[in-house]
Amino acid sequence: MAHDVTLVTGDGVGPSLAAVARDVIDATGVSIQWDEQEAGTDCLDKYGTPLPEPLMDSIRRTGVALKAPVTTPVGKGFRSVNVYLRQTFNLYACLRPCKSYPGVRSRYENVDLVVVRENTEDLYAGVEFPKGAEATRTLHRTVNDLSDDKRIITGEATTGISIKPISVEGTERVHRFAFRYAREHGRRKVTTVHKANIMKHSDGLWLDVARQVAEEFDDIEFEDRIVDNMCMQLVQKPELYDVLVLPNLYGDIVSDLCAGLVGGLGVAPGANIGDEMAVFEATHGSAPKYKGMNMVNPTALILSGMLMLDHLGEKDAARRLEDAVAAVIAEGKSVTYDMKPNRDDPTAVGTREMGQAIIEKMEQR
Repeated sequence: MAHDVTLVTGDGVGPSLAAVARDVIDATGVSIQWDEQEAGTDCLDKYGTPLPEPLMDSIRRTGVALKAPVTTPVGKGFRSVNVYLRQTFNLYACLRPCKSYPGVRSRYENVDLVVVRENTEDLYAGVEFPKGAEATRTLHRTVNDLSDDKRIITGEATTGISIKPISVEGTERVHRFAFRYAREHGRRKVTTVHKANIMKHSDGLWLDVARQVAEEFDDIEFEDRIVDNMCMQLVQKPELYDVLVLPNLYGDIVSDLCAGLVGGLGVAPGANIGDEMAVFEATHGSAPKYKGMNMVNPTALILSGMLMLDHLGEKDAARRLEDAVAAVIAEGKSVTYDMKPNRDDPTAVGTREMGQAIIEKMEQR
């Protein structure tokens, strides 16, 4: 059975990474009908937007996209291309596995964490009021009037305000996603992360609902951690943790922390998943200064393709692809400059050559 997939080529180094990832995924033998679509700053003159309607229509049709890095234009358009996609397609769960691969430079070994970040609520919902605006002054006065304990917000004319919405419905669905993922992938424990000791009506709601959902999954161990303590725990003993589920802002920060434990964003895949659609993407940026130079590490996008294959039910192909990536990294021969002990190592290969080495490893297995 062939799978329809939108391939978002992106900008900067995106098109070269997309081409390599496509070749590697095709080499697994899984039949994919690719619908290649452009996006990013290169589309602005042509369409007036970095996310043209043909691309959006393609994702609506296929329900699955593999997205190379896309630059968010500065000073106009969307605040974030990625946030816009998540909100438009209701991709409420951001999945970020962070796994140690022998051969990747890191102070840590044997890290195998999965970060599940709620994608649509919290401070990243974008409900903001600028300082000095009349609406902000009105909100300022209203909040102070309604506050039961009279904790007054000062600076009516000089204070910006962001609203932090966390709902029962949003919290339930992302926790159910995390528990289902843990069960389906043989994970032992889910840890929910919060600041309920301080924010009792937003993070407090998050924790209460998390505990309720956990009762539905009594085969999975459950615990909670306060976010600042969680960061310390991850640095000290990441091996104690498995699946972490966090509100939007904390999830953004902690997912990068976890990527740092395993060598950085260059080996960190990502997925944004909803009930009907899913977009798989490398978590690093578009690095326009390297455009056309055949230098950038393709691992993150290729591993995002591995997550996509798993999502499509192609479990064996996903496993073979990850095994081949791990073998190339462990061998250390056909890897890009950033994965060499010395970044000036003349034996470093390019983006295309590393992709070809991964294909050859799959053919040998």
